[in-house]
Amino acid sequence: MSKLIYLTVSFLLLTTVFAFTQTKLEQAKGLYEKGQLEQAKKILNPIGEKEADYAAARYYLGRVAFDEKNYDDAADYFEEAVDTNDKVADYHNWLGNTYGTIAQNANVLKQGMLAPKMKRAWEAAIALDPKNIESRTALISYYTQAPGFMGGSMEKAKEVATQIKKLKPAEGHLQMGNILMREKKPAEAEKEFLEMVKVDPNYVSGLANFYTGQKQYEKAFTLFEEALKKNPEDYTSIYQIGKTSALSGQKLERGEECLKKYLTHTPAQNEPSHAGANMRLAQIKEKKGSKAEAKKLFETALKLDGNLKEAKEGLERVSK
Repeated sequence: MSKLIYLTVSFLLLTTVFAFTQTKLEQAKGLYEKGQLEQAKKILNPIGEKEADYAAARYYLGRVAFDEKNYDDAADYFEEAVDTNDKVADYHNWLGNTYGTIAQNANVLKQGMLAPKMKRAWEAAIALDPKNIESRTALISYYTQAPGFMGGSMEKAKEVATQIKKLKPAEGHLQMGNILMREKKPAEAEKEFLEMVKVDPNYVSGLANFYTGQKQYEKAFTLFEEALKKNPEDYTSIYQIGKTSALSGQKLERGEECLKKYLTHTPAQNEPSHAGANMRLAQIKEKKGSKAEAKKLFETALKLDGNLKEAKEGLERVSK
């Protein structure tokens, strides 16, 4: 047997042994992280209540359902995970996230029922994991968006942002700046965003987005271009240049170039979607007078994400 064949066979044997030594949960988790949702479900569904991994299996089924936008199913799975094991912060965090997502499109009565549930879920996650930033950020959104009779409070939101500053200063400044923007205090918010970048330059997109929102487009373009000089593969900045171009009507050629490049990239979980990139590219085409191209791109964006309001509005404009 040649050395190459021997090494190949050895590798295959080791791979097979590794697969057999993995638990069903570990196999399913690996499949989920690779985006192989159907395969993950086939392994997770049979895990029964009496098995040690039942709570974790329900949690991952919830993550799968959430990714598939089956939010009611996701809530059921996360509730089962929490009922089985209420000592895991992530279970509570994702239960709160799911309640919040359902509430976005619910009527006022259902929102009123979900509000205390999501708040309790995030608070439980923080109690279990005092360094939990994600749940604190979710609470800030809750406090700034909920009406007063449901527990909304700008002061409570600021308290949470101050807590985040102690854990992760740049994120705390970002959250405080966002709160101040909701209070329509842009000058104070800008100070927070500038301090944020001083603490951690990787947060530059937050400052640039502030300038975009204030229609100070040249400042935004400059920040994103500077970020690209430091890292030419910074796809978030590549997307943001395109988005800023689409919103401002400025640097349209550069914006189109960046969005086309972004569409060759597979977005990570926290990066802008291809649906959004197609929509922004459509807006650029519309501004350049290419209605037929814009229409096709708006249609593509809506096929990828039918909830994009701006894409629906854009399609109506270019279809007239």
